[in-house]
Amino acid sequence: MPLQSVAAPSRRELRVLGSRFIACAAPANSEAEARDLRDALHREFSDATHHCWAVRLHTPRGDRELHDDAGEPSGTAGLPILQAMRRAGVINGLVVVVRYFGGTKLGKGGLARAYREAAGAALDAAGVAEIVIMSRLRLSGPLTRDGEVRRLVARLAGRVVQSSYGEDSDAAFVVEIPEGAAARLHADLARVSRGSWKATDCG
Repeated sequence: MPLQSVAAPSRRELRVLGSRFIACAAPANSEAEARDLRDALHREFSDATHHCWAVRLHTPRGDRELHDDAGEPSGTAGLPILQAMRRAGVINGLVVVVRYFGGTKLGKGGLARAYREAAGAALDAAGVAEIVIMSRLRLSGPLTRDGEVRRLVARLAGRVVQSSYGEDSDAAFVVEIPEGAAARLHADLARVSRGSWKATDCG
């Protein structure tokens, strides 16, 4: 099954017994990007009672999930938001739910339902988009095959992100290529260059 991300930023508001729950969903491809988005929302809603959130990221070592109750009772905010993201099947996304307390306590069950429902509404509004996970490889070999190697990378929907040339007529590229095309790149590179070019994982 292809991986899916949050397609576009979205917001939805839920009111429960006077409390306002403003859910904000957005794509996020790294912890740093998610943190910057959270910081921006914290500045925008600086007077809110709570800023609860969850993020799901795809990494080379597997999927990473983080969440924070932000002062709400343990398990009543961050985890329900995360559950909404799992149910929507999205990765590389962030959901922040900002709460303005309305004066009436909702209880743990009520809180969890409100955060989950608000997050789900924002995710429904955002929609999903298929994401392509890219592998980064270092290619190196004689300069005489430079053009052929570049065309091969382009045919596999990849791109050269860095290139360098040595004094001994050698070339080296750092390329990004769809994860599923990496094995084919190794095989086609050996064929096109007659074994003169090599590919190694950048890690």
